[in-house]
Amino acid sequence: MRATYLPRAIEPVLRRAAREFPVVVLTGPRQAGKTTLLKRLFGAEYRYASVELPDVRLAAHEDPRGFLASYPPPVILDEIQHAPHLLPYIKERVDADRHRSGAYLLTGSQNLLVLQQVTESLPGRAAMLRLLPLSLREARGRLEAPLPWELPAAPPSKPPARPASKQPAQRGSKPLAHGELWAALLQGGYPELAAQPGRQLDLWHGSYVQTYLERDVRLVRQVGDLSQFQSFLRLLAARSGQLLHLSGLARDLGVAVNTLKAWLSVLEATYQVVVLRPYFANVGKRLVKTPKVYFTDTGTLCYLCGLRDPAHAAAGPLAGAILETAALAEIVKTLIHRGEEPRVYFWRTAAGMEVDFVVEAGDRLVPLEVKLSGTPRPSMASAVKTLRRDLGGRAGPGFVIHPGDVRLPLGDGVTALPLGAL
Repeated sequence: MRATYLPRAIEPVLRRAAREFPVVVLTGPRQAGKTTLLKRLFGAEYRYASVELPDVRLAAHEDPRGFLASYPPPVILDEIQHAPHLLPYIKERVDADRHRSGAYLLTGSQNLLVLQQVTESLPGRAAMLRLLPLSLREARGRLEAPLPWELPAAPPSKPPARPASKQPAQRGSKPLAHGELWAALLQGGYPELAAQPGRQLDLWHGSYVQTYLERDVRLVRQVGDLSQFQSFLRLLAARSGQLLHLSGLARDLGVAVNTLKAWLSVLEATYQVVVLRPYFANVGKRLVKTPKVYFTDTGTLCYLCGLRDPAHAAAGPLAGAILETAALAEIVKTLIHRGEEPRVYFWRTAAGMEVDFVVEAGDRLVPLEVKLSGTPRPSMASAVKTLRRDLGGRAGPGFVIHPGDVRLPLGDGVTALPLGAL
């Protein structure tokens, strides 16, 4: 079955980078679509070699100059972390023709390994970009839609003819129906699943997790007991969106805290999780310093938590965490696919007052709360309003994100938005 290609928001960023840099490095998790994307954009003019293949890797290792001569630029070199010794020789060829742009397009699935090697070997010569699984906006074809706080302020207008609570989301952000939304969250954002509807989700995600364990974990860091690491993954998924207390996890698993820190760094390096850190400001309140952890993909999260049915996911105890994960993923993916570095935090005081996400957008902060109820009420905005009062002019208008289908002002600079409006 031939898969349908789904356009990606990062495409114009990639083209521009290839016009301006001699080397472009595209990193991201396995199966995020890196190879497909590069072949789609550049395959007609570029040669291609995957250094993940044993024979190709051996040829590159034994004679790097001869290998690069066999694949002269422009060329796509896939999974470059398997042949890091090629990078100094790529630098040599780039420096011999310094004004040529787009000579080498490299991909990699391990951020820490690739970033360190590129920084050491290709300083000032490489653009570093990341490709994550599909965002909801990409899956729905809204590639260039701005984030809600990037929209120009609406001019004053007459009161609407119908109640605000019945107004649908605007600007092409028609919300997904309840069942459709939870089916999409259970599926996740990996392009293969989106392009081939009807795939058995638990089989695909199970194979992905197993392949990831056997390939990437052993490549990035030696893990002696893979079954114990998999138990760590499942426990981490069950705590998604909660404060990350590694000491408690270590006791549950019977391993050292330093071991869990190392395993968590593996998950970050291979783009499986986002570690969200608290936002600090001198407002005279005690703020927690413990981070939170979220999975990058809601499909992976649901699989690890044993959820196989959209209705069970929507009604179960992890529904709120899944919705939070989806909201964070949408923000992070949107910014990363523009070539920007996301600056997203959470806010929590020692007294327990919390705002799920605080986004740095230029010179202002955007607070966002995620609520599981699809019927927005002013009381849902209380934490956002408190944060805005505490931070004064630093915090702009805030939002309450929900799974419903209405856009509704909640007073004092807070608006309720459907998840689809992100």
